Amino acid sequence: LLLGILGAPALGDPGPLEDVVIDRYYIPKICLREAQMGDFIRYHYNGTFKDGKKFDSSYDRGATVAGVVGVGRLITGMDRGLQGMCVNERRHLIVPPHLGYGSIGVAGLIPPDATLYFDVVMLDIWNKNDKLQITTLSKPERCNRTVENSDFVRYHYNGTLLDGTAFDSSYSKGSTYDTYVGTGWLIKGMDQGLLGMCAGEKRSIIIPPFLAYGEKGYGTVIPPQASLVFSVLLVDFHNPKDGVFLEHLEVPESCKRRAVTGDFVRYHYNGTLMDGTLFDSSYSRNQTYNTYIGKGYIIPGMDQGLQGVCVGEQRRVVIPPHLAYGENGAGDKIPGSAVLIFDVHVIDFHNPADPVEIETVFRPEGCNVTTRNRDFVRYHYNCSLLDGTRLFSSHDYEKPQEVTLGANKVIEGLNSGLLDMCAGERRVLIVPPHLGHGESGARGVPGSAVLRFEVELISMEEGVPEGYLFIWHGEPPANLYEQMDLNKDGGIPADEFSTFIKTQVAEGKGRLMPSSDPEKVIADMFQNQDRNQDGKITPEELKLKSDEDQEKIHEEL
Repeated sequence: LLLGILGAPALGDPGPLEDVVIDRYYIPKICLREAQMGDFIRYHYNGTFKDGKKFDSSYDRGATVAGVVGVGRLITGMDRGLQGMCVNERRHLIVPPHLGYGSIGVAGLIPPDATLYFDVVMLDIWNKNDKLQITTLSKPERCNRTVENSDFVRYHYNGTLLDGTAFDSSYSKGSTYDTYVGTGWLIKGMDQGLLGMCAGEKRSIIIPPFLAYGEKGYGTVIPPQASLVFSVLLVDFHNPKDGVFLEHLEVPESCKRRAVTGDFVRYHYNGTLMDGTLFDSSYSRNQTYNTYIGKGYIIPGMDQGLQGVCVGEQRRVVIPPHLAYGENGAGDKIPGSAVLIFDVHVIDFHNPADPVEIETVFRPEGCNVTTRNRDFVRYHYNCSLLDGTRLFSSHDYEKPQEVTLGANKVIEGLNSGLLDMCAGERRVLIVPPHLGHGESGARGVPGSAVLRFEVELISMEEGVPEGYLFIWHGEPPANLYEQMDLNKDGGIPADEFSTFIKTQVAEGKGRLMPSSDPEKVIADMFQNQDRNQDGKITPEELKLKSDEDQEKIHEEL
């Protein structure tokens, strides 16, 4: 084949021609393939005579020409002139009569012995032996799974013809294209071209016509026998049979217990789509998400994904749409059929039936006396959340914490954890929120938080029963009034009463309610006995509290 390259002067008067004259006046910078004998091609052309008069044009017909090159289906000059062309290449062809329509011509259209001039642009080239041409443009570093037949995919695409003419784009519609792969819902080339892709991967897929829309084309946008080029971004995919996928990012070395159905969990999370788009975050609200698991309060995938977590664990939960928000999605941020990824950090969890968890770190030898309700105790403590966040410490103050146990002065869980302790004993207490500060929390304590106390009992004083200010160690004197009336004048003033009570305490015959000023306690006792408030106690006024309590029982009966 002789390819003559003619300059402008030669085009004016080529003289007698033996072969087709080819002027490649535009050659694209990138040429992936050249038209060869036996290739299918699509092209546009204008046909004129030497004087510029037009005799034919594919543009005027509004349709490209499609056919096989080099097999005699075209005039010889055109067959030769089209070979070696690239897509988007433009050529001027001068076809001498013997390579055109010869001495016969075409009645009413082309006179005999006419030299023909063609201006041609190549639009498409393919072959029956062609396969998909897949080029990976970018691929994420992590790819746990790739697309398989029967998967449901969501992807964005730009679709063009081989010459770059755009025919469709998902981006212009503002939504992904969502469909099943390998079930006949897509053209064969796209069904094949999506296989093996990772979420987040970008591909260029060139599809020959026989794997696309073939001889019929598609509507007015895809001509017959058109190769298609798709630039595809796979947003996400899943299979209807998929369950929740778990990735354990960080698990604490010590995990005494794992969450189960019915537990109440507090956790932080970032929620993203598979392409990394953030749709929600508890961190942005600076507040954990708190809920029961396994009871339908959250999407099924998260209900399953939080099962078995440890306190402090960081876990990635990948949830297919049928276990999340399904085909409808949620709000403006979660599209329909979207796979959701939650990166979860478990702060703590508990069960509403949990008691206080007590771990004895140190217990002195020879521990015979332990704390009971109504005892007055002094103790040091450090209080934190289970993630180690420090809340409070008695060491920040000049002296230990002081409290009467069972007097509702501390949270129930701490009160329970301080019972049955020896002086000098150290414990770690895990207090669930229903025995702590509950759903509302307290100043500096989040709602529904599990608390961790490190406590050390410094000292203890035996207390008195609720409602009592003083208690006898044995039986009270039979002639109590006479003993109290120190000067035997038939009345007991405040100073005599005080002197008597202090003597009983000093001799170990009784004890005052601990933790309070003894003078105030004795003054309150005298006030209670001086019933007519005349400044002295008479025999009729003096009554033991045990006797008063008994009288109340009889009154109720």
